[in-house]
Amino acid sequence: MSGADAGAEIEGYASLFGRIDLSRDMVERGAFADSLVRRGAAGVKLLWQHDPAQPVGVWTVIREDARGLFVRGRLNTEVARARELLALIRQGALDGLSIGYRTVRARTDPATRVRRLLAVDLQEVSLVTFPMLPEARVSAPGGDAPLLAETIRTATERLFSERRTR
Repeated sequence: MSGADAGAEIEGYASLFGRIDLSRDMVERGAFADSLVRRGAAGVKLLWQHDPAQPVGVWTVIREDARGLFVRGRLNTEVARARELLALIRQGALDGLSIGYRTVRARTDPATRVRRLLAVDLQEVSLVTFPMLPEARVSAPGGDAPLLAETIRTATERLFSERRTR
């Protein structure tokens, strides 16, 4: 790895288990397992805004843990867009992640209309401006994105709690 690439590492959570996203999908623990075994990190693309014409680096680590889908990757600083994205991530102006997948198995709860994703074929994880799951965030290691994600999660929970009590 060259000196320029060493500073281009990013990481975060692309999905969090048990959280309902803005389209009413909720990923269950284990949903990525088969796909990760089959594809590995190298088989999952790192894109800008889900655009297959805009790869901006590679994912080096993708794993499920107790919290969700953790990703670590490296932006390719020889690509102009990747340099721009890295600068925006370091500034805190860009911090969203979003998963691109094909649903393998899901179940929709008729009462809540929440679709529980039980198995998905993960194809890509994108850097995005507005993630469907507001807590799905990225940072350059040592950045403030984990703190920001926790702040957003707390505010979201408080908002939904207040709505339920009205």
